[in-house]
Amino acid sequence: MSTDGRRAKALSSRARTRLGAGARRHPVSAQLPGALLVAGGWGLWRGAFTEKQSGLGFDGPRTVFDGLGNYATALGDQAFRDGFWVLLGYCAFYIPLMGGGAIVLALLLDSALARARRFFQLALFLPHAIPGLIAALIWIYLYTPQLSPVVAAMEAGGFGFDFFSSEGTLPSIVNIALWQWLGYNVVIFYAALQAVDRSLLEAATVDGAGNWRIALSIKLPLIRSSLVMVLLFTIIGSLQLFTEPLILSRGSGSAVTSTWTPNMYAYSAAFERNDYGLAAAASVLIALVAAALSFVVTRFTNRRKEARP
Repeated sequence: MSTDGRRAKALSSRARTRLGAGARRHPVSAQLPGALLVAGGWGLWRGAFTEKQSGLGFDGPRTVFDGLGNYATALGDQAFRDGFWVLLGYCAFYIPLMGGGAIVLALLLDSALARARRFFQLALFLPHAIPGLIAALIWIYLYTPQLSPVVAAMEAGGFGFDFFSSEGTLPSIVNIALWQWLGYNVVIFYAALQAVDRSLLEAATVDGAGNWRIALSIKLPLIRSSLVMVLLFTIIGSLQLFTEPLILSRGSGSAVTSTWTPNMYAYSAAFERNDYGLAAAASVLIALVAAALSFVVTRFTNRRKEARP
């Protein structure tokens, strides 16, 4: 074998060794795509079956093939469809507040006027370190009359608001999600802003550009990939809305029902009605909606990028 051939073989063997070592160091990440594929396939398969009583019902239920029956049942259920309207209203409030608030705070932290950056980063990120269940329980306490100092202060100021009413439920849940996730996205944007070439900012300052002009014309275009990533994650996370409304439904006089969101509908079908086929079908439909929205967002952003000179 020639010298070049032996060298290529050695490099190939070394690459395989590194790949194998990487897989051993990160066994979960190496197996995650396969696990997701298996889970998705199982959901599609389980959604095609339903439970039916045999004969007079003395033998118990039998699992029978139902084709697209569960999918048709979920789509035909008004409660399931109404859940997506709830998500639409949630996204209309949550996404602009989350994205706009995180960008503004990150730009303020990145500006030359900012002081005590590490303190504010920690203060903003700290709520994200609290589990969603605990955060929801904290806010349930703060929303409950006769218990909450916030409600007492609002009533003392002549401003009454029922956080559990049909009008107050959505803002209450948006507030919980913002409190928990705003700081996380601020850290992502701030890290992206720190990677911006400082010479570009200095040149713009010398040319007479102000802070907001620099932010809009230089900083935001350069962190576009981070903006798209946060938007995608926020949309997908919004479709998975579950913990906050589930905990809020336990509040006194809450307007949240067991099928208030699509995820709650699937949970109720599985663990309250024991209809696992319907729950699997609903979960698959939610996943398809999330995939479709992700595809639309990525295609739209890629076209905008290609259209730029």
